[in-house]
Amino acid sequence: MVNDSRGVKVIGETSIDMKWKTLLLGGAFLGALAAIRAEDQPADLVRQGQQLLEKYNCEICHAVDGNGGKHGKRMNRIADRIPWSEYAHDAQHSALSPVASQSLHRIVWQTSVDLSVPPNNTDELFIHYGSPLITRCNTVIVPVKTTAAGEFRIEAHVGTNGVLKWMQSTDYILPPHNWTPSFSPALTPKNRLYFPGGGGTVYYCDSPDSTNLPVIGQIAFYGLANYNANTNAYLGNVYIDTPITSDRYGNIFFGFQVTGSTPLNLQGGIARIDYNGTGTWVSASTAAGDGNMNKVVMNCAPALGNDHKTLYVAVNSGNFGYGYLVALDSRTLAPLASIRLKDAGFPTHDAALPDDGTASPTVSPDGDVYFGVFEYQCCVNHDRGWLLHFDGALSQTKIPGAFGWDDTASIVPASLVSSYHGNSSYLLMTKYNNYADYGVGGNGSNKLAVLDPNASEIDPVTSATVMKEILTIVGPTPNTYLPGVREWCINTAVVDPFTKSVLANNEDGKLYRWDLTSNTLSETFTLTTGIGEAYTPTLIGVDGTVYAINDAILFTVGQ
Repeated sequence: MVNDSRGVKVIGETSIDMKWKTLLLGGAFLGALAAIRAEDQPADLVRQGQQLLEKYNCEICHAVDGNGGKHGKRMNRIADRIPWSEYAHDAQHSALSPVASQSLHRIVWQTSVDLSVPPNNTDELFIHYGSPLITRCNTVIVPVKTTAAGEFRIEAHVGTNGVLKWMQSTDYILPPHNWTPSFSPALTPKNRLYFPGGGGTVYYCDSPDSTNLPVIGQIAFYGLANYNANTNAYLGNVYIDTPITSDRYGNIFFGFQVTGSTPLNLQGGIARIDYNGTGTWVSASTAAGDGNMNKVVMNCAPALGNDHKTLYVAVNSGNFGYGYLVALDSRTLAPLASIRLKDAGFPTHDAALPDDGTASPTVSPDGDVYFGVFEYQCCVNHDRGWLLHFDGALSQTKIPGAFGWDDTASIVPASLVSSYHGNSSYLLMTKYNNYADYGVGGNGSNKLAVLDPNASEIDPVTSATVMKEILTIVGPTPNTYLPGVREWCINTAVVDPFTKSVLANNEDGKLYRWDLTSNTLSETFTLTTGIGEAYTPTLIGVDGTVYAINDAILFTVGQ
């Protein structure tokens, strides 16, 4: 273990040929040029710098990977250089794939994401697994839970065959929880990998495509010197409690929870670390202007506006407490706006914001913001919650969706749905379960839905005005002990604009392609015999391979 020139803790050394080390150093220099004062540069200059960096990164990964011929050529195509960089693909959480998915013909490879699956007697997994990431060079970054207590490591696999390149354990500690929260890393546009560490610290590496363990650094948003001086105080009281989000400049954002006293008197809130390692934070209470707010909602990945100047995240007063959606200046974390979140069917009541979910804001192409909440008390909306809808300034409340619990809406370009003749340029894809569990009141007609955010209809359950259903499709597998069908087990689902389809996971253990043209499940692929819960993401890799998690296993499916 050594320290770099900035006093940042570094773990390990990579064994790489001097030729490629020189190239990597040159690439770091290019990346610095692309990022220097990026916020103050014209957009076209920033784009040129990022395009130059992407071109460089793919040339380097082709060289380091050592794969020539057909594989090497594939790595240099423009489309293949767009990574799956964070939860729901990007900082707006669109879940839109930049490449076409392969057909669902076979399991290419698989790997466990949980080495100690929690035992229970309900055949359900009350856990949220972090999203895998895929670099431009088709390295798959897999967050892995290694113990029942919730210890974690990062694994890097070759995307084409699953061969392990390297792995690194972390001292990350889960915050107090009911359902096990996600452990979720992120990639920046300069291909830096960030993943959570203990005490609110973050680990990083600049060569995640390496075939050997890369150099790993550690930073803290409140200063690594402060962490090193009082490590136990921070390890026992400060916890990252959301996925990490990166902006286009390489700055990262995440929520954190504080459960006890620290030398710096930290309070739960939102942290920012810039591309130079300088951190800042704002408390949840300051962000919302409400002293009862004590943290970001568990698993709520921060989202960025389309210009990356505004950061959106939800804060609450505790598990199933009330809370706000807040807008912050992404450069300073200065509060810009906040709105108290209400039950859309019973607007005199506050919506509940559970820590058992993973709902995160989605920012649409027109700048509107969507966020899923729970109803004010159990079962008044069959435990479906609501997808709340606001303008980007959080000054106008718009038509809500009829389902919001534990789901992040995906963006569907309206042109993908040939039967749609409305005026919206985009639609929303959401989970649309209607739970039949005892006492909940639903009929078990568990669906996926495409909704028009600008058209309305009357919800048959509550008589509330909600987004109009454009397409819905019910799950195909009957429940065993309950009415209706097995649930769609997703918290975000990838939209493939090239095949005009959605890839979604189900509790029945199958991966489905929902064809938006024919409104049919046009492909079905069996992953496991099925297990309840464990809402997880689906995604598409740079070569079109489809990724889905079922029964604590990451499956890669393709031709």
